[in-house]
Amino acid sequence: MENLSHRKVQKAYRGLGTNITLSAFGSATTTDLDDSFLLLQQFEDKLTVNRSQSELMSVNNSAGIKPVSVSDSTYHLAKLAILTSQQGFGFNALIGPLVKLWKIGFSGAHVPTDTEIKAKLQLIDPTQVELNDQDFSIFLKKPGMQLDLGAIAKGYIADRIQDLWQAKGISNGIINLGGNLLLKGNAPHHVDRKWRIGIQDPFAKRGAAILSVKTGPCSAVTSGIYERLLKTSTGTYHHILDPLTGYPHENNLASVTVFSKESVMAEIETTRLFFKDDPTATYEPLTDIFGVIFVTKDKKIITHGLQSQDLTLLDDSFELSIN
Repeated sequence: MENLSHRKVQKAYRGLGTNITLSAFGSATTTDLDDSFLLLQQFEDKLTVNRSQSELMSVNNSAGIKPVSVSDSTYHLAKLAILTSQQGFGFNALIGPLVKLWKIGFSGAHVPTDTEIKAKLQLIDPTQVELNDQDFSIFLKKPGMQLDLGAIAKGYIADRIQDLWQAKGISNGIINLGGNLLLKGNAPHHVDRKWRIGIQDPFAKRGAAILSVKTGPCSAVTSGIYERLLKTSTGTYHHILDPLTGYPHENNLASVTVFSKESVMAEIETTRLFFKDDPTATYEPLTDIFGVIFVTKDKKIITHGLQSQDLTLLDDSFELSIN
C-alpha cells in the first residue's frame, strides 16, 4: 500500500522571467499546483516592470506627475521595499534607472560613462518617494524615477504561495522560484525529516554544488555575482550595483545564502550581507534568520548559525569555516 505522505506531485512552469518548479507531498493534486501558479501570475501582472502595463508601471509612468493608487498587496510590498531602501545598506528598490543603463545580463549591456552614471544617481534616491497609507498611493517625486520590486518579488510571492498551501491543507512541499527555495513542513522522503539543499559553486555551471545543507522548514535564498555578468576588454562586471557609486559593488564575496522563516526577508538579508563586505565579522541577524553561508572569491565557505552535523563539504578545493 502506498505511503500517502511520500506521494509527490510536481509540475514545472515558466514565470517571473525564470523556471518555476512546485512540488507537494501527500494528497496535493496538480490542480493545487496550477492554482498556485495562477496566484503567481496574478502577482506578476501587478508587479512586473517588464511589460508596458502593470500597477508598478502606472506608478513609474506617473513619476514627477502625480500619485498613483495601487492594490493593498502591491502597496504594502512597495512600502516595505522603500522603507528598507531608506536604511541605506545597499538594497534600493529605486535602482531601476541604473540597471537599465548598464543592462547587465540583457541585450545591449555595456559600461556607461561616468557622466551617464551620475545622471542616473539623481533618480534613485528612496527618500524622494511619497507613500499614502490612506489611499494606497505611491508618488515618485522626480520624472524618470522607477520603482522596481524585482529584488524581493520572488520571495514575497513564495510566501503567498505557502499561505495558499496552508489554506489547502498542503503540509509538505518545495516552492522553487528560479532557485529561490521555500521548504514547507518536513521532508517526508528522508528518515531524519530534513531537507537537503546544495550550495551552488559560483565558478561552475548551474547545478554544481560545493556544500550540502540539511535543514528543517525554511526559505533559502542566494544572491551571487555569477548570476549575470558583463565581460569587456576593460574587465568583468557583475549585476549587483552599488546605489552610492553607480558601479558594481566590489568585495571578496561570490555569493551569500540566507536561511529564514520568510522568503521576502531572506531576499533583503542577502543584499544587506553582501554590502557588509566582511563574512568573518560578528553576525547579527535580522528577525527569523536561521543561518547564513558566504562563499568568497578565494574559495572559502564561511557559515553562521548552522550546525556542523548538518553540513557536508562536496568540493575539497573549498575551505569550510563554521561559526
